[in-house]
Amino acid sequence: MSRTGKRLWWFVAGIFSLVAAIVAVHEIPWTHADDKKGPLEIETGLASKTQLFEIKTRTRKDCTLAPWLVTEKLGYFEQEGIKLVYTGETQPALWIPSLLRGDNDVDSGHPNTFGVAIAGGAQLTGVVRGGIEPSEDVDPKFRHMWWFVNPDKYPNVKSFTDLKDIPGTLKFSTITSNICTDFLTNKLADKYGIPRDKFEWVTMPDIQAIQALKQGLVDVAAVHPPFYKGMTDANAVKIADTIETGLGPSAGLTFYWFRNDFIKEHPHEVAGFVRAIKKGQRWANANPELTAQWTAEAIGVPVTGNHYYAQDATIIESQIDPWLKDLEDNNVIPKGKISSASIVTHQFEIFAEEGP
Repeated sequence: MSRTGKRLWWFVAGIFSLVAAIVAVHEIPWTHADDKKGPLEIETGLASKTQLFEIKTRTRKDCTLAPWLVTEKLGYFEQEGIKLVYTGETQPALWIPSLLRGDNDVDSGHPNTFGVAIAGGAQLTGVVRGGIEPSEDVDPKFRHMWWFVNPDKYPNVKSFTDLKDIPGTLKFSTITSNICTDFLTNKLADKYGIPRDKFEWVTMPDIQAIQALKQGLVDVAAVHPPFYKGMTDANAVKIADTIETGLGPSAGLTFYWFRNDFIKEHPHEVAGFVRAIKKGQRWANANPELTAQWTAEAIGVPVTGNHYYAQDATIIESQIDPWLKDLEDNNVIPKGKISSASIVTHQFEIFAEEGP
């Protein structure tokens, strides 16, 4: 073979080697979301920064916005090759249907909200923890919920247990059913010996609960951190917070939920999402003042505190158990239909163990 021929041969061989390497990278086998045997072997942060992968989620105007906002504002999503696309505000009853239809790709929420849907056949899986209830040494303004009464209407009610002395039913505000509000309120009722049927639920956003309580349209308002200041400014009296439930971190437990088919088809991007949002959550915990400022600017409501977020990436199934047991005990879902292990996956934990 001539010298020119040899050079041509080596050039062609090099091209084939490069193509083979590229193909090999893109043919790594991925583990399905339902496989709990071990972590996926995925490298994140490899997507092109000039063509970001779009992940759709609903627009938020409440306390749940903070980690999404921080993570996006600090560029953590973009570092993972991800662009969040906000699809507009969605009524609570349509949160899960919008995921199942593909209008949105990811949402966040409590185990009972999504557990009910999964028990009904929804193919959804929690991939990483969001909020948790902080320990007692953390400022109470970061606790998941506070309960308030109007002192003009109930001057003798100073604590949750005092509600048992009020005759008849009591109207409680709630965003929707099968969320933290009814679950945690009922846990407090059980603790203090108050029958659950004493409560009548009135659906409204937290921001409306402030005025509703002031006008006497509800007897007790249970709200989340961005609205604590609004309540105190309106002279409402705090009678309880989530630390009293005795549930520990579980009292504020949320997850980020994706459709199973989305996880199977886009494991790189889900892993990138997990790593990015975990960085954002750690930053929010470490920088609460700026997080509150950004959230206030975004939602147009004064914010003095946000939720508290899980620092580590480990999913602790025992924290989910009380949420599902309450659904079973109250015949919302059949006993044994789902389990804590069946509604989450541990396969992405490894990608969120790193610090910012």
